[in-house]
Amino acid sequence: MRIAIDARWIFREASGIGVYTRELINALAGIDRNNKYTLLFDSGDLLKSVTESADLRHAPNFSCELLPCGLFSLSNQTLVPRILREHGIDVFHSPNYMIPLLAFPRNRKGAIACVITIHDVIPLLFPHHAPRSRKSRLFPVYRQLMLEIGRRANMIIADSDASRRDIITHLRIPPERQGMVKTVYCGVSGMSSKGAAARPVRRKDEPGTILYVGRSDPYKNCIGLIEAFALTRTGCHFPVNLLMAGSPDARYPEIEAKISALGLGDCVRRKYLSDAELSEAYRTADVLALPSLYEGFGLPVAEAMACGLPVVCSNRGSLPEVAGDAAIQVDPTDIPALAAAMTRVLSDPALAADLSAKGLRQANKFTWKQTATATLAAYLEAMK
Repeated sequence: MRIAIDARWIFREASGIGVYTRELINALAGIDRNNKYTLLFDSGDLLKSVTESADLRHAPNFSCELLPCGLFSLSNQTLVPRILREHGIDVFHSPNYMIPLLAFPRNRKGAIACVITIHDVIPLLFPHHAPRSRKSRLFPVYRQLMLEIGRRANMIIADSDASRRDIITHLRIPPERQGMVKTVYCGVSGMSSKGAAARPVRRKDEPGTILYVGRSDPYKNCIGLIEAFALTRTGCHFPVNLLMAGSPDARYPEIEAKISALGLGDCVRRKYLSDAELSEAYRTADVLALPSLYEGFGLPVAEAMACGLPVVCSNRGSLPEVAGDAAIQVDPTDIPALAAAMTRVLSDPALAADLSAKGLRQANKFTWKQTATATLAAYLEAMK
């Protein structure tokens, strides 16, 4: 097969979709020397970075193409179909929802099979839970685009069974086509798993650290986390800090306002972390808190568990699948329960040790090699 992967979803600041795309490429380069891959970029710097990280110099079946257009440009819709034809591509894989629609006719299957990873359909489930995002501002366009993708794709990859069910429902996939929506779990990045070996033991006089990893959109429930953190500080008999790993988002000033209103400015830190910094944060924090109202997979939970970091997370969306019995799961809207769970982990070393051990075992279920193997099988099935 000649396979094209749209690597333009890898951005300079790592995101969940960017990590997925990069790690999938790395894993495919490690397991497949038979099929030919063309990776599509719109940045020479990112092309070089991915080539080096995946060591593609030793993968002669991988090549890269630098495109003069971005994902959301009009020329993406007109130029990319021609480029795919010129390269003789058999399978095109978009690691997120946007595709060049003209390459994939709605009512007839073209020469190129279309595989799309849809990580979640949060804007369709919760239209008001990311109100200032581009998807929400252009919601009718986004909804129609997703319905078109559901009609045109040969194969849709979902990150979890929960996400698969929602994709089938909200993209209106008819019963005879529901077999083309496959669950393929994400893996755990190698950068995080290195932290499992040597977790430092916090002394009684040291402050505890709660780690949050993610964006600021309202469905992430950052306001609820901050309110629960304030209660946790009251319930613990030692200082506690909150590290929110992710760039502050000017679209949601209410987060900073809540931090200020609760007098937490000296104990809450918000910062984008590089891979190395995030790995260190997973290794040195005391508990990961992810109280999202929904997740298509919840990569921070798997990464934290791979580092032996105890996890407190929501009981919604895919998180029960990913966390299993290795995390304390709570209703994300129950702020006292969320605070009590974080307080328990911070205050009970035996509980923290038990969650750490369970998390390490649970994280072993998620490897990028398994993700790549299942994705390669999806390419084959899409072609057929």
